[in-house]
Amino acid sequence: MEKAAQLPGGLLFAGETGHSGRVFRKSEPMPDPLAPEVSDLRPAGPFSRWERMVAGRYLRSKRREGGVAMIGVIAYVGIALAVAVLIIVMSVMNGFRAELLSRILGFNGHVFVASSPASGLDTAALTRSLSGLPGVVQAAPGIEGQVMAVGDGQVSGAIVRGVARADLLATRLVADNVTPGGLEGWGEGEYGGDRVLVGERLAAGLGLRPGDPITLISPTGAATAFGDAPQRKTFIVSGLFSVGMSEYDQSFLYMPIEQAALFFGREGAPDFIELRLSDPDRAATVKSQAAALAGPAASVSDWTERNAAFWGALKVERNVMRLILMMLVVIAAANIISGLIMLVKNKGRDIAILRTMGAGQGAILRIFFMAGAAVGVAGALTGLLLGVIFCTYIGPIQQAVEWVTGARVFASDVYYLSRIPARIDWAEVLLILGWSLAAAFLATLPPAWRASRLDPVEALRYE
Repeated sequence: MEKAAQLPGGLLFAGETGHSGRVFRKSEPMPDPLAPEVSDLRPAGPFSRWERMVAGRYLRSKRREGGVAMIGVIAYVGIALAVAVLIIVMSVMNGFRAELLSRILGFNGHVFVASSPASGLDTAALTRSLSGLPGVVQAAPGIEGQVMAVGDGQVSGAIVRGVARADLLATRLVADNVTPGGLEGWGEGEYGGDRVLVGERLAAGLGLRPGDPITLISPTGAATAFGDAPQRKTFIVSGLFSVGMSEYDQSFLYMPIEQAALFFGREGAPDFIELRLSDPDRAATVKSQAAALAGPAASVSDWTERNAAFWGALKVERNVMRLILMMLVVIAAANIISGLIMLVKNKGRDIAILRTMGAGQGAILRIFFMAGAAVGVAGALTGLLLGVIFCTYIGPIQQAVEWVTGARVFASDVYYLSRIPARIDWAEVLLILGWSLAAAFLATLPPAWRASRLDPVEALRYE
């Protein structure tokens, strides 16, 4: 008898006469339909061609052949949708945070130095000193107060922000979004003139357009012997601004700082000095430097402190949403387990035959692992593609949905912004893809391990 030779995957045959009387020579491959053509008799390594071929054949087999194609399709669709939803939701939350951050920091300053009129601080000298700090691109004194705004038969509460004309022009988020109207004549004339810049939503609520009069009533004005006298004055709307954040567009109006000081009775004593930085992340460092310059008579804060509750809520919501959607991916990947368990049960006879022909436990494990992992990989990549496409064209998709349904899907008065933002963070996308693949791979291991431990004698006993 000639010495047995080993084919890829551990399949054995000998150069002896077979049951049919045919003599197999060493140079001839064994006529096994599951084995690929080979040019030599060297053993095949893990994840070899014949293992991939068998895994693909099991994955494509129809129900009458013992396959579970429908469950595989359900698992594929579930993973794809879960990954796509996770990418879309996290991208929208990233975009929401980035848009809010850019508008809040573009409308407001990054560090604020406030003092009371009785503190005796020389605000002009302090402003010059603060503007020389490293990283400070603008130091602007300002006055802020609440008023009652009266327009064309309409009344609304508003916040007046008094700034110098040069400082308003340096606030690009506002100065570049004045339409209709403009800044012609704003801040010019005695005490800065009588022109104001009104938020677009505030003007719409009051029925105002550029050139219309607006009456402002302040509960605190000039000091008298009987207390602060209410102040009432009519101004001319110079223009309307829209920064794309409803909270600002429907609440604020800009007034020259000289006129605001006269209107609120705070001549020579601005409410605060607002610092804008080249890098908002350095706010804590500049804050400590500003506090050293201002001394104990002033209170210094930065944008992280003023919006601490808001940003904290956003961070918690983002983390919880990520955790929930990651669990959704795990649930979708669990469908692979049920599909593979049924596939192993239906293919028990085939597994036994492969084992008796020389296939090892590792080969069986890898075959069913690849069959299940293929579903997970295909679903994750499809979900990645769907998520990226959806985020890229989220604007047209929003318009199409609103056109079909006739309703707003993103109310700006509720969500602060006028459109759905989406910002793809590729590091987070890679994390989502890695999590999805890991969940799919882990889901394939239990049924694949069960298949590798199948006893061929027990499987063929009643065949």
